[in-house]
Amino acid sequence: MAKKSVIVHRNEGIPFNTEFFDHIQINKSAVDRRASTLTKRRSVKKEFQAAWLLKAITCMDLTTLAGDDTSGNVHRLCAKAKNPVRKDILAAMGMENAGITTGAVCVYHNLIPFAAEALEGSQIPIAAVSTGFPAAQITLEQKLKEIELSVAAGAKEIDIVISRALVLQSDWKSLYEEIKACRKACGEAHMKTILATGEIPTYTKVAKASMVAMMAGSDFIKTSTGKESVNATLPVSLVMLRAIRTYHQLTGYKVGFKPAGGIAKAKDALAWLILMKEELGNDWLNPDLFRFGASSLLGDVERQLEHFVTGSYSASYRHPMA
Repeated sequence: MAKKSVIVHRNEGIPFNTEFFDHIQINKSAVDRRASTLTKRRSVKKEFQAAWLLKAITCMDLTTLAGDDTSGNVHRLCAKAKNPVRKDILAAMGMENAGITTGAVCVYHNLIPFAAEALEGSQIPIAAVSTGFPAAQITLEQKLKEIELSVAAGAKEIDIVISRALVLQSDWKSLYEEIKACRKACGEAHMKTILATGEIPTYTKVAKASMVAMMAGSDFIKTSTGKESVNATLPVSLVMLRAIRTYHQLTGYKVGFKPAGGIAKAKDALAWLILMKEELGNDWLNPDLFRFGASSLLGDVERQLEHFVTGSYSASYRHPMA
């Protein structure tokens, strides 16, 4: 179950052109109906469920974004990222040599050096939240400087936050220019663009913002910061995935997707994996193109894997995230 890579050429973006999204109108009731049937029509059980949960682990951005984060928290998080499942559980599944790790570790800028120290010698990249996360209420100049500093400190992935006011005002050209500037500041680091969909009032605006973000060169589009009152949902994810599919058909670029915020249970992870497979196909079931923003999900996934091995559920405290 070692992580399988697909060939993913970076999204270079395309020139701004409203013809790509002006016509978009999302039927909310149809989207909600499609999303509501997803888990009812698909069921993954037994060894197949265990395999999917191992896949989910490899697609996690194991995250700590709290006000009381310390160097010790980050070191513990990184230790868990390198060994996300207890060795006895993996051995019982015949997966002890599969090299399973999380997809990345995600931290604030000031904690990048501690993550780099803890992850030295591993292949796990550091993702840093940037651009005035989570509200993005700083100037563009400050956003670009923050990105540059995080890349210089060792972040290989940058999670930026868009200015929601530009979406609310339908100022798509300004949104494009802001994201394009952030992409340039990222250099070789991959950029995940957070739409903060819980603060976008309609699915139509979510779809248009998704298209603009990809046109501007986003490597991933991401639902949420995890700090909004409403974070990742299946309906809004469906809207964003359909935008990714359309962009791929138009340009040939494969853009990744990251749901974040509120995904805490193994059954939730399965629902998103099913959605990815049905909407975008197997290529997107890969950490190069799919990530969960997760802080507590790993503990429940590990607990479900122990149940698969032993037939019994253990107390959650036996499976700490970090």
